[in-house]
Amino acid sequence: MSVRLIPRVAAAHEPPMLIKNLLRQSNRYEPNREIVYRNLFRMTYTTFNERVQRLANALTDLGVQAGDTVAVMDWDSHRYLEAFFAVPCLGAVLHTINVRLSPFQILYTINHAADKVILVHEDFLPLLDGIRSQLTTVETVIVLSDSVYDAATKQINTATFTAPDNTAGEYETLLEKASGTFDFPDFDENALATTFYTTGTTGHPKGVYFSHRQLFMHTMGLCTYVCGYQAVSFQSTTDVYMPITPMFHVHAWGFPYLATMLSARQVYPGKYEPEMLLKLILTEGVTFSHCVPTILNMLVSSPAAVQFREQLSRWKVIIGGSALTKGLATAAMKMGIRVYQGYGMSETAPIMAVSYLNDQERTLPIDEQVPLLTQAGRIAPFVEMRLMDELGNFMPHDGEAVGEVVARGPWLTQGYWQEPERGSELWRDGWLHTGDVASITPDNWVHIADRTKDVIKTGGEWVSSLEIEDLLSQVEGVAEVAVIGLPDEKWGERPHAIIVPKPDYKETLQPDMVKAALQARVDRGELNKWYVPDRVIFVSEIPKTSVGKLDKKRMRAEMKEEIMK
Repeated sequence: MSVRLIPRVAAAHEPPMLIKNLLRQSNRYEPNREIVYRNLFRMTYTTFNERVQRLANALTDLGVQAGDTVAVMDWDSHRYLEAFFAVPCLGAVLHTINVRLSPFQILYTINHAADKVILVHEDFLPLLDGIRSQLTTVETVIVLSDSVYDAATKQINTATFTAPDNTAGEYETLLEKASGTFDFPDFDENALATTFYTTGTTGHPKGVYFSHRQLFMHTMGLCTYVCGYQAVSFQSTTDVYMPITPMFHVHAWGFPYLATMLSARQVYPGKYEPEMLLKLILTEGVTFSHCVPTILNMLVSSPAAVQFREQLSRWKVIIGGSALTKGLATAAMKMGIRVYQGYGMSETAPIMAVSYLNDQERTLPIDEQVPLLTQAGRIAPFVEMRLMDELGNFMPHDGEAVGEVVARGPWLTQGYWQEPERGSELWRDGWLHTGDVASITPDNWVHIADRTKDVIKTGGEWVSSLEIEDLLSQVEGVAEVAVIGLPDEKWGERPHAIIVPKPDYKETLQPDMVKAALQARVDRGELNKWYVPDRVIFVSEIPKTSVGKLDKKRMRAEMKEEIMK
């Protein structure tokens, strides 16, 4: 195809899409808005911008150069947000370490990413010290301590903490000594900006990576969908943002970049503690968050939350990572919380779909909105999503045909770090393969049927574990539920349910009662009989992955072992 490229005069300048240009906007219109850390520290955007430049100078003084990797091990904090900008704006690479991995996995990711400097919260010093002798590239450790913040005065007192001798010092002390001005350079927008590691079912964690251009475009995509189309309305003039998805996990879904660009008021909760989360939501007026279903269920189930229904009615929450069940959505909405579903994966930066109610759907009664809000969402702007069968053929978006979701878009990772074979498997035939089975309606609603590895094949029929979970979540007394398929001599596989009962139902809820609720649907002709699980067990906690998703691999292994006893 022959196209005409625009002519450029020699002196013309075309700014690259760099993260520094997102940062630059934050101080342009609302420099006095605040960024808050727990009940310990608050600052304006003017101070934030200065601190980002101080961090850039401190890292440069420690020998960090363009192309080096700087890692962070911290709870969600203002320091993490400063690193989100300072590190990539230097031309260095930000590695957000998943602190919930095992020490062996953390060791692997640090060495594989070739981290040169690590910023580590004092809570994780014992973990880091335990593997430090095996680190192959780390030269410098900077300690992050909450004890330097005076909760009463909101001032910083670095004299309250002494950093260990084998570190470069404490974070605030280093910033205090560094210059508050730094001229971030221009460079190629395709430069590597961030990396983090995602765990799979086999092998070592995989290194996912993104460029400045990809993160810039993801921010523009988010802005288009939540600010422009108002899929989940986010307005910087009125909304207060607080992430409840770890910042180490896909950049907290990219929202810190958007919120900072718009100089929105932001709140960072540190370590996730139910009382602190609820306190911050109430005292700081938080209106916009995102989290996995487990966190929402924890907050909805908190006895303290019931008495604050009026304040919670201002709260909008995007749920991702696992499916938002109708039971949890209904429970949250009864408390006035507005819930939405988001869909994506680590490799997609992550947003590919978010709930969007059009003019007709927005006027529906709440009980008619719930089935829509618990779908994966509508395809996000600039994302191309298709369904593919096992032979590589595309399938229609008619709401009926089911196939694997494959995608293209301006912010999808281009491979796995130093693992081209696994990257090629991800990008088969020029499409990123998600491993999710879904249908898509003509008006772009995505309905995830299941993960390919979690679909249950029983007696020749494909049964969605997500669909059974959704039905069981609506049974009275069920707080959390997971459904897995286990081998069966007669049927190939059969569904088994793992349930956490609500506190008031721990003594009364019985397996037969749960089965009977689904059997009643079978008797009414609403459900096929093979959806009723063979076995229902009650547990105090359902196994989760390091990012809060249901760990069905572990559940299958434990259930098989239990059955064999």
